[in-house]
Amino acid sequence: MINNDILRRIRFVFDYSNAKMTNIFSQANVEMSSEQIIALLKKEEEEGYQACNDTLMCQFLDGLIINNRGLKPGTEVPTPLKQLTNNLMFKKLRVALEMREEDIIATLALADFAMTKSELSALFRNPNHKNYKPCGDQVLRNFVKGLSIKHRGK
Repeated sequence: MINNDILRRIRFVFDYSNAKMTNIFSQANVEMSSEQIIALLKKEEEEGYQACNDTLMCQFLDGLIINNRGLKPGTEVPTPLKQLTNNLMFKKLRVALEMREEDIIATLALADFAMTKSELSALFRNPNHKNYKPCGDQVLRNFVKGLSIKHRGK
């Protein structure tokens, strides 16, 4: 999926203001102005659109984790990844929202998307594991849609 789309959808789900988005980025040691946030939230065809690269998206998700859960004692803000897959994005959202498998399956069900525990666990495995499965855009999109229904209603 396009990082800007995920960013827009997460902002909508949790009704984050520009100030809150700036604060989340600052949790990961990234200084963002309101103008930069607005540019990231624009659609591709809109004037002033700025693409959200994988590193910036990773920093946002790390900031969301720190904002929601705090840093573990004795650890620092993680170094952002240069390449972010749907699996990693899904995993970071899971951690930030402190969701268990049952919670994720229920959230996906709200979006009329069925998934078993074994299918879900395959998405969170190490890429070198024989049962690893890449996370498709449809799974991530339906997860965020389920979050929207859960937090904002239909």
